[in-house]
Parts: sequence; C-alpha cells; structure tokens
Amino acid sequence: MEFVIVTGLSGAGKSRAVDVLEDIGFYCIDNMPPKLIPKFGEICMQSEGNTLDRVAIVTDMRGGEMFYDLFDGLEELKQNGGKYKLLFLDANDAVLVRRFKETRRKHPLFDVIDGSVEKAIESERRILKSVRERADYIIDTSLLAPAQLRERIMGLFYEEETGGMRINCMSFGFKHGSPPDADLVFDVRCLPNPFYVDELKQRTGLEEPVYRYVMDRPEAQGLRDKLFDLVDYLVPLYKKEGKSQLVIAVGCTGGKHRSVVFAELLYHHFAAQGLRVSVNHRDVKK
Repeated sequence: MEFVIVTGLSGAGKSRAVDVLEDIGFYCIDNMPPKLIPKFGEICMQSEGNTLDRVAIVTDMRGGEMFYDLFDGLEELKQNGGKYKLLFLDANDAVLVRRFKETRRKHPLFDVIDGSVEKAIESERRILKSVRERADYIIDTSLLAPAQLRERIMGLFYEEETGGMRINCMSFGFKHGSPPDADLVFDVRCLPNPFYVDELKQRTGLEEPVYRYVMDRPEAQGLRDKLFDLVDYLVPLYKKEGKSQLVIAVGCTGGKHRSVVFAELLYHHFAAQGLRVSVNHRDVKK
C-alpha cells in the first residue's frame, strides 16, 4: 500500500496536487477527517486485487477542530500496518492573499479570525507549524506555474516507490526570488554571464553554445569539481538521516544561463550514480 497524506496552507495548491496524483493512478479523497484515515486505511489494505494500492488523502483546516486529530490518526494508521508519506503544500503570505482575492473563496479560518484573510493565514501557519516540520515532502508553490507544480508532483510519485531519497535539482534566478523549499542553495553568479554576449542573450543553458561559454572556463570547471565533491559528501548524510527529498537549487541572475548549466551538471552527476533524481528549470522561460 502507498498512502500519501496531502495537507498544507489553504490556497497553496493542494487541489492541483491531488489532480496530478489522480492522473498518475492514485485513488484520491478530499477533506477527510483525520480520525477516519486509519479506518479507511483498513478498508484499502483489505481490498482485493490491489484496487486501492495507491491512495492520496487530503486533510486540512477545512475540518476545523477535527484536524487536530491528525497525528493520532496517522499513528493509528502506522500501527495498523499502513505506511504513509506526508506531502505539505506551502506558499508565502502575499501569494496566498492574492489567490484568495482572485478566487473570492473564503479562508477556512476567516470567520474565526474576525474576517481578516491576513490574520487567518497567520493563524493557520502557526497551527500547521508542527505538521510542516514532520512532512516528508514540502513544496512551496509561491513561484511555481501549474505545469511546474505538476512536474514536481510527478517527479516525486510517478515512479514506483523504492524507498530511496529523491533528489530534485533546480535552477532559478535570484531576481525572481530564491526557492523557499530548497535544502541547499548554490550561487553561480561568480561566473561570467552569457547574457552580455549578444548571440547568447536569448539562448539558455540547455543549448550547447551557452554550455560551452560557461564550462570552457577554468573557474567554472573548478567550481563544478568542488560542487560535486561537496554534494557527494552531503547526500549520504542526508540519506542516513532518513530524508525523503533533497532539493538542490542553483541560482544565477535571471535563471536562464549559468544556473541551468549547473543544475543539468548536477542532474547528470547523480543520474550516473543511479540515484533517484529529477531536474527542473524554474525561470528558464521568464
């Protein structure tokens, strides 16, 4: 059985995440009270023909006080033999406020917190702090387009679960904001910028001329070698601590040239070792 418990901040993208999980074969249930999770888990484990062998359950603050039973429900599920992963969707306050204004939907805590969206988000974040700390996967959707969120979800759950840590290599541009969910952030703005070369300005680090411009320089080669040494030392330590997901972000100014080259280098470096790795370029099309 594969259980994924989806939770997080209201407006952070849980519905989109569940849509992706459903597309890749999960049986999805929205807004389940935590006390019912172990009961439903028993039904799934007793089902014949593995018809319910991949299940995603959304539970969040829409359940009101019932949500406070989450950890008790998950512990009972575990004691009954149900293994689960906890996926937490997050976003910064400004983005959440904007999304609620755009959709005109009411925050679950809106009436409790005197009709203020900002205070409702602040309160929900405080309530969910311990849940976020225990999450196996955290995805911050503040700067992710729907297609990028889909890519992240599929990267985590599309392949058959092997129990190994999943590494996500990400490129980004500092001028668009650092990725809040990154575990490791590397800045490659110390290298010459292809943006100032007319014939390379509109190209990206996925193209050979840009790659050659960046990597033909000895300082880039030295940085690559030292970066490989560092991640090769760190990754086994993260695995030893039982981390399920490691997000390694590489940033340059705009997120189109140098960071893309180095995110691709890291991706191929890990893939050559047989590790579970994916790569995405957050700002390459901006």
